[in-house]
Amino acid sequence: MDVAASRDRMDCVRFLDAASSQQTNQNPKKVANLKKEAIKEAEKGIQLCEKVKKKHQSKMDKMQHRADNTGSVSEASMASAFSKGGTMSGINEQFSKLIAADKSGSLTARVKGTLQKNRPQNQSVPSRGQNPDSSLSLSTRRELYERDFPVYKQPVEVGCFSLDSERRFFNDGRQMRYYVEPDRSPNFDLRDGYKDRFIKRDDSVKEKLDHMLRWILANRSKLSARGTTASSCDLDIDFVTWRGHLTKLLTAPYETREGWQLAVTRFRGTLYISEVETEAARRDQENRTERHEEMMYWGYKFEQYTCADTVHGQPDPGGVLNTNEAFCTVVQTRLADHRLLFSGEVDCRDKDPNAPAAPACYIELKTSAEICTPKQRSNFHRFKLLKWWAQSFLPGVPRVVAGFRDEEGVVVAMETFPISKISHLIKNEHNCWKPTVCMNFCSDFLSFVKHIATEDNPSVVYLLSWEPRRDVTFSVHRDSPYCFLPHWFVEEMTSSQPSHQS
Repeated sequence: MDVAASRDRMDCVRFLDAASSQQTNQNPKKVANLKKEAIKEAEKGIQLCEKVKKKHQSKMDKMQHRADNTGSVSEASMASAFSKGGTMSGINEQFSKLIAADKSGSLTARVKGTLQKNRPQNQSVPSRGQNPDSSLSLSTRRELYERDFPVYKQPVEVGCFSLDSERRFFNDGRQMRYYVEPDRSPNFDLRDGYKDRFIKRDDSVKEKLDHMLRWILANRSKLSARGTTASSCDLDIDFVTWRGHLTKLLTAPYETREGWQLAVTRFRGTLYISEVETEAARRDQENRTERHEEMMYWGYKFEQYTCADTVHGQPDPGGVLNTNEAFCTVVQTRLADHRLLFSGEVDCRDKDPNAPAAPACYIELKTSAEICTPKQRSNFHRFKLLKWWAQSFLPGVPRVVAGFRDEEGVVVAMETFPISKISHLIKNEHNCWKPTVCMNFCSDFLSFVKHIATEDNPSVVYLLSWEPRRDVTFSVHRDSPYCFLPHWFVEEMTSSQPSHQS
């Protein structure tokens, strides 16, 4: 399905959601009649198909076969939906299912004309170059994204960088570490060193996209748009961001506790996405207990027990643990029609000389409370594995090695989770998360951003905000504190010569 059809579907869903949400201010019968009218338009489409089918039976049979293979809305499913009565809830349910299933865009193409006639003033969609209407929103309702898994191209590592003990940037892999497999019951004491051998990164320093931008300046020749010279300023990329920001998008349809704010700026054709700390997150950070701080340390300590600085080295759990240090991969991929460039921290790599090339050689290290009851295992599948899967699937990291610890912070068991098998682990959980919902929401969010963030200006920020069980909304800010592209990046990208940084 092309981009226009995808946008039409999003437009239909947003409009109908808006109509439903305004039931307290409008006559519910009006809203029901509107949806009935939209369904009638679809019925006309079916009748038209029948006429064409009689004239061109052979051609239509081939088209139907192709539609069945691609998951397009079938006439039978439409007819079934239309026969199910006219209650408001029934209409909502059936229309949502039809829209979600309409991968060819044929239904939304018919319905859009009806919507245009009845669209409220505050639901207009801007064309390219116009100021967007900030009343537009994007739903996170899971059922809207239960369609075929979108195209996600195998991530390719295009570079890496390191941050040293003082958080200085280096355009190389000097901070890479190597995984050393421990015993299955290692009895690691994760509390060790917290009081006397721990240098904690300053969380109050907001680095935004700065390290990623430094990497871009040092590697512009790798990112030049096709058909341009190596010194071109324009990147062959739609979105630049951190892996963690994309992880928040993947998990949003299932997140029930923490909201987020993402700042977006379009600059020289590329959309940059940076996180903005919410008030709730700031309060949580200020109110962390000593126990919470120590438990955050446990994850880093587990890495110290299982990672060596050199390929033939051994872990040094007696050394100083400095969380300023980091090794980050930079990967390029494509989700649907969105070309992505993002970076994420990598814990370690497989030290086997025959291991596959990055990112397939990377390993994510995690800790989790030991699982003692069926309820704990169910919660682990529903919540913890969702975030682990999203974080590793995006950059193409193939496995997570987990240390399960007791209440005293002692690792009592180890388990490896291949990312490709996590979806099988959760399939028997009732009403559990679905990878296809995660990826389709992320894809539609990026389409939404492309649609609203139209002004190419480093001083303009589109602030997208979301709270659990709410829609994604946005506001536009000009020359505001939300601006995040630094002057040194803007100036360098508009100059004629690429930069060469250490």
